Amino acid sequence: MSTSYQHYYVPHHSHWPIVGAIALFLMANGAAHWVNDNLWGVLALIAGFGLLLIMLFGWFGNVIEESMDGLYSRQMDQSFRQGMSWFIFSEVMFFAAFFGALFYARIISVPWLDGAGNNAMTAEILWPNFDAMWPLIKTPAGAETQAMPWDGIPLINTVILLVSSITLQFAHIGIEQKKPAQLGFFLMLTIILGACFLALQGHEYFHAYEELGLRLDSGVYGNTFFLLTGFHGLHVTLGAIFLTVIFLRIAVKGHFTPERHFGFQAAAWYWHFVDVVWLNLFVFVYVL
Repeated sequence: MSTSYQHYYVPHHSHWPIVGAIALFLMANGAAHWVNDNLWGVLALIAGFGLLLIMLFGWFGNVIEESMDGLYSRQMDQSFRQGMSWFIFSEVMFFAAFFGALFYARIISVPWLDGAGNNAMTAEILWPNFDAMWPLIKTPAGAETQAMPWDGIPLINTVILLVSSITLQFAHIGIEQKKPAQLGFFLMLTIILGACFLALQGHEYFHAYEELGLRLDSGVYGNTFFLLTGFHGLHVTLGAIFLTVIFLRIAVKGHFTPERHFGFQAAAWYWHFVDVVWLNLFVFVYVL
């Protein structure tokens, strides 16, 4: 039985991982100082995000060049699929941690502060006259806020993301059936829908801060609300960048064929994952 050897391309050392690490460091520190009213934190956050964009486009460019030069074999294609699968799994675990914090606060901490589980004396010491309710719109210091309703911008954004998954699927059908016009139109429409989602989320945050008094320091409700929705918004931004790169590869370079288009598939996987996360957010953060 004869077997044919397939070469496995090993790329040269890359500087992009350290660039990405620096970008994430600037973003994390910038965000932390920004919420503490330090002006330079905003500048660090913007610089980190700009550096992250440079890293993404640069790294994508290197991978695209290697692929178009024919350096990748079927083994490499399988490695890319496994790598993207594990990456999305890590993102699932990332959001699971924040959802876990939300469920812990709602199911365990809030009832416990109200005296559940034979903790009446401890609850009275920690927070006298506490009323177990969710959203928890009053902090121990007495500051009050309002809950974000589900039937406004959140509902519109839910419809937008659901429609974007449908348009992306039509784009996928277009690439499989060699229909470039359908592919380009629906892919661009998906990107536009993603941009609309982010614009509406920005408007929602402004409304929360200015009119509802809902902030990061508004107790556990404000913390979990902004952490979950904010990180999801970041992932929508990254997903839109992925799709934009794919669109440019299709519209400008004419890349991808019905047989070889994993770059498109990887971006689509990520976008559908982001949509599923939002559906869970809409149900457990806004509705219930």
